[in-house]
Amino acid sequence: MEEKKPRKFGKGARRCRNCGRHGYVYQCYGLMLCRRCFRELAPKMGFKKYQ
Repeated sequence: MEEKKPRKFGKGARRCRNCGRHGYVYQCYGLMLCRRCFRELAPKMGFKKYQ
């Protein structure tokens, strides 16, 4: 099999800081967390959930 070349831009280029997943990563405020990790860590970081 061929080796995959590293991605320079797009969704595949960004990784979650916490778990290393590719794909959709929250970048605002420099978070670089996937949505799953963000939901776990948000209360510790001071984000509040409003309904």
